[in-house]
Amino acid sequence: MSAAGQRWMARVAQLPCLVCEQMGLSQRGRTHVHHLFDTAHRSDTLVAPLCDDHHNGGNGFHTLGQREFQRRYKTDETHLLAETIRKLS
Repeated sequence: MSAAGQRWMARVAQLPCLVCEQMGLSQRGRTHVHHLFDTAHRSDTLVAPLCDDHHNGGNGFHTLGQREFQRRYKTDETHLLAETIRKLS
């Protein structure tokens, strides 16, 4: 991982969960840095902040899968990335 990637991920980890925030909820656990766009070569800059529950928990991206996550929360990884960049700009 590059130094720039480490710095970016550290900044993202300081943000609140985007799904909790969108829903007007108190965050459900600590922030995880979710790697977006499941590709063979993960980028440390294509990430978004998700809480325990919305990342790996029962209501999480990795539990529900991409389609159900999008349906349930009316958001997708492109929107999560755009919101992360907006918050850090």
